[in-house]
Amino acid sequence: MSPPTFRPMPFGVTRAVLRDGPTGTHYLRADQELLPYPERLTDRLRHWAETAPDRTWMARRQPTVDADGKPALGEWRHISYAEAWATARRIAQGLINRGLDTERPVAILSENSLEHALLALGCMVAGVPYVPISPAYSLISTDYDKLKHAVRITTPGMLFASDAARYGKALRAVAGEGVEIVLADGKLDGLDSTRFADLAATPETPAVDAAMAATGPDTIVKFLFTSGSTKLPKAVINTQRMWCANQQQMVQSMPVLAEQPLVLVDWLPWNHTFGGNHNFGMVIFHGGTLYIDDGKPTPALIHETLRNLREIAPTVYFNVPTGFEAIANAMKTDDLLRKTLLSRVKMFFYAGAALAQPVWDSLYESEEREIGQRIVMGTGLGMTESGPFAIFVTNPYVKAGDLGLPTPGLELKLVDIDGKTEVRYKGPNITPGYWRMPQETAEAFDEEGFFKTGDAVKWIDETDIHLGLKFDGRIAEDFKLATGTFVSVGPLRAKIIAAGAPYIQDVVLTGLNQKEVGAMVFPTPKVRELANLPADASMHEVLESAPVLAYFQNVVNELAKTATGSANRIARLCLLADPPTIDRGEVTDKGSINQRAVLTHRADTVTALHEDRLHHILKPQTH
Repeated sequence: MSPPTFRPMPFGVTRAVLRDGPTGTHYLRADQELLPYPERLTDRLRHWAETAPDRTWMARRQPTVDADGKPALGEWRHISYAEAWATARRIAQGLINRGLDTERPVAILSENSLEHALLALGCMVAGVPYVPISPAYSLISTDYDKLKHAVRITTPGMLFASDAARYGKALRAVAGEGVEIVLADGKLDGLDSTRFADLAATPETPAVDAAMAATGPDTIVKFLFTSGSTKLPKAVINTQRMWCANQQQMVQSMPVLAEQPLVLVDWLPWNHTFGGNHNFGMVIFHGGTLYIDDGKPTPALIHETLRNLREIAPTVYFNVPTGFEAIANAMKTDDLLRKTLLSRVKMFFYAGAALAQPVWDSLYESEEREIGQRIVMGTGLGMTESGPFAIFVTNPYVKAGDLGLPTPGLELKLVDIDGKTEVRYKGPNITPGYWRMPQETAEAFDEEGFFKTGDAVKWIDETDIHLGLKFDGRIAEDFKLATGTFVSVGPLRAKIIAAGAPYIQDVVLTGLNQKEVGAMVFPTPKVRELANLPADASMHEVLESAPVLAYFQNVVNELAKTATGSANRIARLCLLADPPTIDRGEVTDKGSINQRAVLTHRADTVTALHEDRLHHILKPQTH
């Protein structure tokens, strides 16, 4: 049988150099050097404003009302590179007039928007850091603890939010004396605020050019917060060098980015490094166009993503696994979606979690049906502290868990720890540290200056290092059973999610100091289809229904057939009706689960699971 054919896409790094260090340590790098890159991303913005002034930099659908008078999203509003550059300069002047700086940066509380993007550019021109804070800290959180922490550690001199109605309570919770509030829409009773339009209309002076000239590779562009586990989030320092080096690394690893004018349709939040550094920066670096997608991979909002993808054809497309799952399901029957999305896309790219094999297969099936070829599904490994791009696949035959080789200019240190191999990073794309957290910064780097990621890796093929690495879980998530056997959480978790697709959202493994491994499963909303109950049935009722229990009993049985020992055998499984919460740090607003936080906050459930005190505990049945 001949191998499947892929739409042509070059891979920039396909060979590596490995050298040995002290016992249990190895160093891995790409076999090519990092090429020169600009000192600041604003140089690229200015370049495109001068060479392609009328090209769309960014677009977003504008709010309107539908035929029933309900809020809706209408036509696209486009901002050209010339308009973006001119507006950014006026905003920069406004920030200079206010004396804002690294000690008093600009905090952005609201989601992706044209105003958010323009304010970010203005900050970059003026050399004033900005702080994109998760909107969930303002809109979903009830105690505002994480929002207050973010404001406390960065001490912003300006708070921006898209509208007063939705962000008013959060702004009141954190607005301090001498902190200016800027709003795109609305006003706050009893609290002074500035209209974004007025800030963006500030007459510029020669001070703007002087401020931009004063910025350089070491200038702090932004502070991005980690998702936080049981501890509060840390503010990762992002410099111009980090961002620019990483964009150059990306194009050397993914030459497809420069093959044709770049077009993105993207929902990924800019308070995360994937959307805010990787994709936002990529568009500026290459003079591309970003269509802000107001959809999300949730049942309530995926329709908006699908609508946009029926209309706008991206050249590369980025999403998280739940997003690709929804798109794969829709493409089975949506002819226009298939036609538009697959018309010119050269690469799909996922990150954030494991992509289940059934989703992968479904995407390939639709692609072959529509264009007679497959689209490369790229992936890799990175983190907020690495800019984020670090490791990328080396060929189109990618399997779940594959990572590939380090990007040019980044050296990996592979360190044996308790039977696992931790990967550590050193390169120009690595953060200098955490803002106002010297102890945490010192602990994050080893004696050679490598950043300790906490990620574990293995070779894809120990006989061929040029195929690169694959993911082997998070070292901090792994644990020992009472027998002393290590449980490798990452691979086992991915196996369970794949076995239960499409009805498992995520899994948290239990069994620390126990004799057996347990699993607590967060089901997807789709599980309601199995239950065959009325639409208003509670999730508790759904999960206690006979069809649902029978389905997951079969999952447990099938997993047991392939288990080779206690460390990878799910001996007991329970279904959780209460979803993970952002207030307790159990999940990020991007949907990533935090194993440690779930185990901490649901310790009683963990204990009851292993003491057989839960109502429905599913165990392998042998026949």
